[in-house]
Amino acid sequence: MTITKRSKILNEITNGPIIPQILILFFPVLLGTLFQQLYNTTDAAIVGRFVGKNALAAVGGTTSMVIGLFIGFFVSLSSGFAVIIAQRYGAGDDEAVNECVHTSFAFSLIIGILLTIVGTTLAPKILLLMNVPTEILPDTTAYIRIYFIGIIPNLIYNIGAAILRAIGDTVRPLFFLIFGCICNIILDSIFVILLKYGVRGAAIATILSQALTSLMVLAVLSTSKGSYRLSIGKIHLNMLFLKKMVYLGMPAGFQNNMFNIANITIQSAVNNFGTESMAAWAAYGKIDSIFWMSIQALGIAVTTFIGQNYGAGKKERIKQGTVKSIFLAVMITLIIMFCILSLRNYVFLIFTNDENVIKIGIGILMTIVPLYLTYFLIEIFSSILRGLGDTLIPMLLTALGICVFRVIWVFTAVKHYNTLHTLVMAYPLSWIITSILFIIYSLFLSRLKNFLFIKSNS
Repeated sequence: MTITKRSKILNEITNGPIIPQILILFFPVLLGTLFQQLYNTTDAAIVGRFVGKNALAAVGGTTSMVIGLFIGFFVSLSSGFAVIIAQRYGAGDDEAVNECVHTSFAFSLIIGILLTIVGTTLAPKILLLMNVPTEILPDTTAYIRIYFIGIIPNLIYNIGAAILRAIGDTVRPLFFLIFGCICNIILDSIFVILLKYGVRGAAIATILSQALTSLMVLAVLSTSKGSYRLSIGKIHLNMLFLKKMVYLGMPAGFQNNMFNIANITIQSAVNNFGTESMAAWAAYGKIDSIFWMSIQALGIAVTTFIGQNYGAGKKERIKQGTVKSIFLAVMITLIIMFCILSLRNYVFLIFTNDENVIKIGIGILMTIVPLYLTYFLIEIFSSILRGLGDTLIPMLLTALGICVFRVIWVFTAVKHYNTLHTLVMAYPLSWIITSILFIIYSLFLSRLKNFLFIKSNS
């Protein structure tokens, strides 16, 4: 990237109209996240339609939870790397940006090797602890083991995409994922439908597609003219920057895992209701991901916006960005709620034609979706605080309001009122509690209050 182009992107984020700039960051991230999610959704849809509901249950909820436990931590950890890069890029510190880039890749390679070892050995044991029915255990185990064998390209792509987004380039990661998703659909069709490899074929298709996207992001970073150019031979660990990035990213990583641990606890309880409930929960999870992809994409955009403006010393824009981010979150949430509720009788047909599974799934949907509005503040405030470098307390709030509450709910309320409806109510109730905690902290106790209550320049 030329200095002129770099300055233009930086000027737009730190000086341009706020809502358009957030949306410019948001839409490519959203579409990229959509296509990334389509990896697993494609797997679930194809095996569900062409192999059966047992296969759908195998690659659905439980598998996603276990993978998310391991991968989600790293992806969230990379947010710390992205914050430092965004802040240094906003401040014009090219040397620091370059050091962070090479340190990020070195760290991802080390973590990738560790996850390959740990995931292939430990994940099957976790499945047993989650009460996975014996009829789907072999397929579930096979999918997870193959996935973790090919985990390093996944991490390379994620760290590379995080770097590009941190400097304001959200378009190219989108193109990479579109290409990867198309490849995954083609390969799923070959391995699952034509070659009859079943669940194993879906896993192979996924890791091959992820390998292709990782090569593309490496090519872009290696040929860049900007401060974020990657030189393979210069990959190393700068301990000073690593400590800073891990310090910022570790709370986000733990926060993500708090969600996953709580969700695994709930998934274990869902598994006790049988294969049909597992399949319904898996299918609903793919539908539900539309909301999570959207609100988290907005969160990534907000973190980049806040991080660069914080690095540039733009206090007024941080204040305005906070207010307008909340407005955007409300609008996005309402639109998604309307779409899902309007199509609730049709969306499950993408994954299965089993009437019982569809009936159970619609019941879950009608319990959770109308209460999406109780969550968005958690994502927005945590994203803003992350951009400001405040990550520890948000992690603790999430741990208390999400993880602790849901675990307690499973072992108290669900134990006495053992229904699927009681179980899924853990989600909106935990959102309400955690939102209240975030409102109190963000407005009155965090460093954000120093920006929200400054006098406007206008």
